[in-house]
Amino acid sequence: MTDGVSDTPANAGTVGPIPIEGVTTYLRCPRQYEYAHVQELEGERDEAAATIEDRVAILKTAICDALDRDEADRDRTTLLDAARARLETLWEDHDERFHSVAQRRHERRVLEATLEAYVDAVGLEHASGIDRLRSAIDGGEVIGPECSLSSTQSLSETATADEGDAVTISAPIDYCYADGSSIVGVRFVPTLRPLGLLRYRSDWEGAVAEQFTDHFDPEADVFEPSFVGALFETAVVLDGLRNRCKRFGLEDRTCRYVQIPLADRSRTAVNWVQETVETTLEPIDLTDRYVDHHTYGMTHEHRNRTIDDRLERVVADLTAGAFDPTDRWEQLSSEVCPDCAYTVCCEDYIAAEVRFDG
Repeated sequence: MTDGVSDTPANAGTVGPIPIEGVTTYLRCPRQYEYAHVQELEGERDEAAATIEDRVAILKTAICDALDRDEADRDRTTLLDAARARLETLWEDHDERFHSVAQRRHERRVLEATLEAYVDAVGLEHASGIDRLRSAIDGGEVIGPECSLSSTQSLSETATADEGDAVTISAPIDYCYADGSSIVGVRFVPTLRPLGLLRYRSDWEGAVAEQFTDHFDPEADVFEPSFVGALFETAVVLDGLRNRCKRFGLEDRTCRYVQIPLADRSRTAVNWVQETVETTLEPIDLTDRYVDHHTYGMTHEHRNRTIDDRLERVVADLTAGAFDPTDRWEQLSSEVCPDCAYTVCCEDYIAAEVRFDG
């Protein structure tokens, strides 16, 4: 990252990678992106969110390490036992502060229940798919956590770019596996809440397409940066998987993207008397919510020209240093500023707070 001010391009030439999380931050508030990713200022830490992320990281590592074991006769028991053993080691080194020993034991039981729910929902199926993928390729990273995929966005058609200018967007997945004629990328997330409407619709046509378009329409009262960011993330992951398939010699495979929530307490049941915890997982395949069937019919690839073109324009604005939030200030001030870690140093926010009406 480079230091600079708002009217100076953050990047030039062929640059990157810019994390997809940064693109979503830019959608939420361009100034917030500038502070976090250009000036690299330390914002106030959200302790609750950080705690959840730390626990999810433990689960990710336990699951991925269990999946990575080379076992000829793997079944539900061996997979779950391997994940539990890895969790035990990681939990011993986990230094989170708890109110009591009882609370620490309870949180450990929640994590163990989540591992069991994962294995029962998709774990064994995905483990078999990983084995199939490994047998189809000669080397190559298929298990993380945090494998990095990337997609290159051309900037040549923008007014400020030179011919050949491009930027790389990176997105993490935790593993990929073979499922019939598809290669599937999987990412563990805390919850599916940021997906918004995508949780309740199964395809692009209709409500999803309308909300995506309306987010960028200045005449529409729609502000859904996390929803749009999820569709951008899906675009980057699918393009990254296609690139990986080319390296693997699997150009004939289609690509899919699945998210699995590991910290959704709404699906957790606790029996405090018996001290037991049960939970279930709700994986979501974002592919069909992203794919435009018109584009698919023309390319025979899981693509969406509307989303891809908009991602290119957003990235062009980002790299050109377009950080002025004025055009969406009314929405930002009510939706973003109340929870922003940078309000103490944000000139836009301070100016709005001290402005005199009349």
